[in-house]
Amino acid sequence: MFFACLISFSTLSAQESESITNDIPLNYKKRNAVYDFSEKHLNNTDTIPDFATKTDKLRITGTIYQSDGKTPASDVILFIHHADENGNYELKKDENRKRYIHHRGWIKTDADGQYTFYTFIPGKFLRSKELKQIHRTIKEPGKPEYEITSFFFDDDPLLPDLTLACRAKAVMSMLKLNKEENMYVAKKDIVLKESIILNQ
Repeated sequence: MFFACLISFSTLSAQESESITNDIPLNYKKRNAVYDFSEKHLNNTDTIPDFATKTDKLRITGTIYQSDGKTPASDVILFIHHADENGNYELKKDENRKRYIHHRGWIKTDADGQYTFYTFIPGKFLRSKELKQIHRTIKEPGKPEYEITSFFFDDDPLLPDLTLACRAKAVMSMLKLNKEENMYVAKKDIVLKESIILNQ
């Protein structure tokens, strides 16, 4: 049976990036969600909304490197968003009536390039052929934002149905889960520009 390679699609329609003047964004409702934060609060650790109430808690850690794969990349923003445990992308509106996905978060690397997210394992639509995934956007200093391949999970039951090409792409950003007490943990490093994910 043919299985479409859907692993690089975002759940949101394409959004244009924009300049920000005096901290007032232009075309606020259309801009990429990677900018929807108060930068003064960003650090290299973030917790996704509802983390404390979820059963399958997940901690993702890693280091973001420059394109040489060795030099830690500082001041890089990594934005993630994903579905809830039932595979639904819960939408909300902010004070300016811009819609956004509720389960989302941002980190900004410091000199060591390290990042940590406290989140949970998302579900998938019951009849969907897409893998469970955590969508990711990178914003490097002085460069436009860009999406990189989603995080996937090594225990996803749909993996055997992927074509060899799709499976190879998914494996490059696969999270290998280990259980520590009441939480799953995974480590995955990111190399910038070429968007290469280093297997750990």
